[in-house]
Amino acid sequence: MNTPGPATPTPVGPATPVPAGPARGGTAPTASARAGSAPTAPALGGAAPLRPVLRGPAATPVPAAPVRGGAAPAAPVLVAVGHGSRDPRARATLGRLLERVRDLRPGLDVRLAHIELNTPLLDAALAELAAEGREAVLVPLLLAPGHHVTHDLPAALAAAPGLRARVAGPLGAHPLLVEGLADRLAQAGWTPEDGASRAAGVVLASAGSRDPRSGAELRRIAGLLGERLGGVPVVAAYASAAAPTVPDAVRALAARGRHRVAVASCFTAPGLFATRAAAHAPWIASAPLGAHPALARLVLHRYDAALRATTRERELATV
Repeated sequence: MNTPGPATPTPVGPATPVPAGPARGGTAPTASARAGSAPTAPALGGAAPLRPVLRGPAATPVPAAPVRGGAAPAAPVLVAVGHGSRDPRARATLGRLLERVRDLRPGLDVRLAHIELNTPLLDAALAELAAEGREAVLVPLLLAPGHHVTHDLPAALAAAPGLRARVAGPLGAHPLLVEGLADRLAQAGWTPEDGASRAAGVVLASAGSRDPRSGAELRRIAGLLGERLGGVPVVAAYASAAAPTVPDAVRALAARGRHRVAVASCFTAPGLFATRAAAHAPWIASAPLGAHPALARLVLHRYDAALRATTRERELATV
């Protein structure tokens, strides 16, 4: 959702000429006064209207920052939150992804933060936003619900007093994500003929989580990718914390006569898990999604969806 701009003035028809009366105190009435224009907004310094602080489902009223000089308030900052990695390619890859996001939405303040391992860390990024008096939407660069999305990000917001912010949904099972996955497979060597082959199959490799909602979401992504590839079987597998592992998924497909198996890398950036998953590919392995244009559009889609939810909550709070 685009942030509302300044209100459009109501059209006013031509003013009927009115004979000017004698000036009082030597000052003639202004043209706007003769035309009956609306009074100007009160000067700054009065009480500001209240609006809620949004941290997930809870909303706590805090004073809104005044609008200065009649300018529209700035759009909330998009804070893209990556996990963090010791692989030096990871941070650079996410930086390129956010450059694409900025190109798609010129003027939007887009910043990167990490849960661990890389700077800027999320708590420092949130403290900086609070000091600036900004509002923010945290967009997790994570594929499914899990401990980081449901616990770590809300906890970070709770530790940033005074910051107006909310957490968007994870990237999740969305056609844009599937577009990126299919394109990366094609770049690795997958062809339409493979989608029709009874010998081909795909393992959708991701990090893994103990949260059952994460596994359910990855299975939905696998189903959507299979449809996109023409009905080929796609099995979700995990590098840690969940089953099946990538080697187990490869063996399961081979038992069904699918010996031409590709690994689709369901990771936002290079790292240890992505490298391990690719090493188990008996045929081809795609690169992580990285700065794919479809992923940049999906990041903005999640940001806009969070803003729409914020607007609805604010409207309900005023009823």
